[in-house]
Amino acid sequence: MESILPFLSRLSRRRFLGTAGATTLAMAARPPSAEAAAEPAQMSSQKVALTVNGRRQALDIDPRVTLLDALRENLALTGTKKGCDQGQCGACTVHLDGRRVVSCLTPAVQVNGQAVVTIEGVAAPDGTLHPLQQAFIDHDALQCGYCTPGQVMSGLACIAEGHATSDDEIREYMSGNLCRCGAYAGIVAAIRETANRAEA
Repeated sequence: MESILPFLSRLSRRRFLGTAGATTLAMAARPPSAEAAAEPAQMSSQKVALTVNGRRQALDIDPRVTLLDALRENLALTGTKKGCDQGQCGACTVHLDGRRVVSCLTPAVQVNGQAVVTIEGVAAPDGTLHPLQQAFIDHDALQCGYCTPGQVMSGLACIAEGHATSDDEIREYMSGNLCRCGAYAGIVAAIRETANRAEA
């Protein structure tokens, strides 16, 4: 330790940083190790054809890509949100052949030939909001709005499945969708009102 002290006392901050930077660059420029060279080659892309919001789409994607990322990154449909990326928050909910799924856990290659509906496909072509979307506004069922697309998609499925006959039933069948702002009372009220109007 004593032999290094005189050296450290002569080492300026600038010289230390320069030496450290040069060492880092030298390490980064080293040829890949045998282990890295033995890594498998990148997976070849796969063709996927699906109907999204009534439009036929053809994609050429990595087999590991999720439906969520395919929608957001390949088709620029960013209404579907990436929340937890673990299938626990429901922000990425879409309809797949009429049933709700969390798109962050659904491989895009598995939906080949199927029909996907995202939040962008809920309103009428002329921009008129779906009754449930309007009910969300009327009942203040959103605050930051990040979870709202997934809430609406799950709410539509909840009504279509016949699980909107009471507040308790709505809460049960909407339990997979989290709202960090706590707008649950408005969400339940919006779904109940829309379901009641559909039955009338």
